[in-house]
Amino acid sequence: MTKLNATYIVGLTEKIDRDGRVRSLFDQTATVTGRLSSNEPNLQNIPVRTEEGRRIRRAFIARPGWLLVDADYSQIELRILAHLSGDENMIDAFVKGQDIHARTAAEVYGVPLEEVTPQMRSASKAVNFGIVYGISDFGLARNIGVSRKEAAAFIERYFARYPGVKRFMDSAVADGKALGCARTMFGRRRPLPELQSSNYNIRSFGERAAMNTPVQGAAADIIKLAMVRVYEALRAEKMQARLILQVHDELIVECPPDEAGRAEALLTGCMENVAQLRVPLVADAHCAESWFDAK
Repeated sequence: MTKLNATYIVGLTEKIDRDGRVRSLFDQTATVTGRLSSNEPNLQNIPVRTEEGRRIRRAFIARPGWLLVDADYSQIELRILAHLSGDENMIDAFVKGQDIHARTAAEVYGVPLEEVTPQMRSASKAVNFGIVYGISDFGLARNIGVSRKEAAAFIERYFARYPGVKRFMDSAVADGKALGCARTMFGRRRPLPELQSSNYNIRSFGERAAMNTPVQGAAADIIKLAMVRVYEALRAEKMQARLILQVHDELIVECPPDEAGRAEALLTGCMENVAQLRVPLVADAHCAESWFDAK
């Protein structure tokens, strides 16, 4: 509570401009993955994981009489992983609109989709999100509360069911060593001198970066492309709506109420059609007066 108050209540209050608005600075080149970063204040770091933290988003409201339209990508990194790896099982899950974590649980545990338990889904979710970061048996064991041996067996079964993902990760590391960098599907490069290090820990970090950069980097590229498309579309439609914030996989537009429906459709349309992958890109949008209610 002390942290929430000091950073997000007192800290943000001190950043309010004369017109009642808060403005952030965005940096295009501060992160190695290509994501935008925000500072003074960091509006990409407003809490979302806890109920107390989420309530702070009630303080972020549209100008009087206007609304916020909030749209975010659904599992964009896993969709990019499916596209880049070409893994048939992962592609099939997204094309069919299935819950990818439940589908993974069904694959790994060898049970029908309808028999997947919450515990199975939770463990599979940890692997899905951790696998592209090169999660180890030790890391997975700690995350889901099982033994290291059980975690290693889980990862082995995962790769057996998603062999395309394993091939992609191995080739990403090999390419990184051969080229000295990792590349996104849009051609942006991240140098990886760590891969040549004689230090095991540094070299291991380089291998994880080689696996992760094509995925997280492509997600960063896609959201930036979507921002440009949204900006251009709003101008072309001569709408009053304006793009006011990007939070990683999320875009927020402020608009008058009579434009809310159009803004919502325009936002999701631009985000979902900005890149053509082997699986659909999906963006979910909501509209409300406050960030809390629009999320």
